[in-house]
Amino acid sequence: MEMLFGRLPEFFKNEEELRALWSVPDTRKKLLEGLAEKGFGKDQLAEMQKIIDAEKSDLFDVLAHVAYALPTLTRQERATRATVVFSTHFNPKQQVFLDFVLSHYVSQGVEELDREKLTPLLLLKYNNSIADAVADLGKPEEIGRVFSGFQKYLYQQQSAA
Repeated sequence: MEMLFGRLPEFFKNEEELRALWSVPDTRKKLLEGLAEKGFGKDQLAEMQKIIDAEKSDLFDVLAHVAYALPTLTRQERATRATVVFSTHFNPKQQVFLDFVLSHYVSQGVEELDREKLTPLLLLKYNNSIADAVADLGKPEEIGRVFSGFQKYLYQQQSAA
């Protein structure tokens, strides 16, 4: 863990940059790939989750905790907060799909938010019918924007309650 602590500034300058990188599937993937190349792959990060007693937390929380001593949130807490915020930004059908995505995120982890997971999640939710998903959620580009766009709400800074 100490090794990672010393190396994190190579990957992001501050909490704000970490949040920005992590909020977008493509930049999150690049960050995770960069960490893996430096010896901090999935297994090492999972071990770190155990060390700081954050197995139910997002890897974002692990990195933010190690780098900035931020308290960790569980994926469930993060999903609940995001749902409250994004409910005003998406239509009811999109919200139902995003709730489905979030349930997978809570149970499986941040990998469920990768862009590669979008089609499998749509197939699972819509009984193998992309046509039904498009009829419900809009054109593929719109579905992609919804899938990527809601993630910023998952990682945005929470104001003190």
